Amino acid sequence: MWHGVAPALASEFTVVAADLPGYGGSAPTRSGSKRDMAEVLADLMGDLGFERFSIAGHDRGGRCAYRLALDRPETVERLAVLDIVPTAEMWRRVDKEFGLVDWHWFFLAQPADLPERLIGGDPEYFLRRKLRQWSATVNSFDEAAVREYVRCFRDPATIAASCEDYRAAATIDLEHDDESFRAGHRVACPLLVLWGRRGFVGRHYDVLPIWRGHAHDVSGSGLDCGHFLAEEQPEATSAALSAFLG
Repeated sequence: MWHGVAPALASEFTVVAADLPGYGGSAPTRSGSKRDMAEVLADLMGDLGFERFSIAGHDRGGRCAYRLALDRPETVERLAVLDIVPTAEMWRRVDKEFGLVDWHWFFLAQPADLPERLIGGDPEYFLRRKLRQWSATVNSFDEAAVREYVRCFRDPATIAASCEDYRAAATIDLEHDDESFRAGHRVACPLLVLWGRRGFVGRHYDVLPIWRGHAHDVSGSGLDCGHFLAEEQPEATSAALSAFLG
């Protein structure tokens, strides 16, 4: 998904583009929790020789990224999250539109193996339909990238891992976030928030004020797109990340 952004950033920075645990070519974690995913990514960066680094994440990656910033603030210099609000805020503001647009939050979180079996009947249809539903820009996806998404998502293990990700979002991730925020913990590093003005997050949430309740130094803006900023608006996404990280 970063193919339109990573090369531009790599002209200025060292870029590590990792599959989230359980997605693409990466093995799942034990629990599917964002804390466990974040630990894997932090260990990867340590293995590569980076004790401190900046991190940008979209959607599920953004949830791992802010969890890492809360759990290991000494490692994260700057944090950028794309098209999300904190997980607990998503659940607290459930309404009719959430249920109709983001119904997968409920579906994927159902006990195994209900969603796995239903998605497994036609994973390519499920994936392509979701890409169409969440985007707001015609012809925004590179077909080669989509074919790679489909190749990975056809693996039953990847379907299962994505379901465990959403089960965690309805259970252990909420516990971890509530523990942090009740204890007064906030994202300490500078936080950039980008979102798609024509997507569900942009339409449904007052994004910056929400994040200012969970972080000390928040900036950001909406882009003219749906959910997939890096693919619908790669140049604007690159420019915003470059200015923030630089």
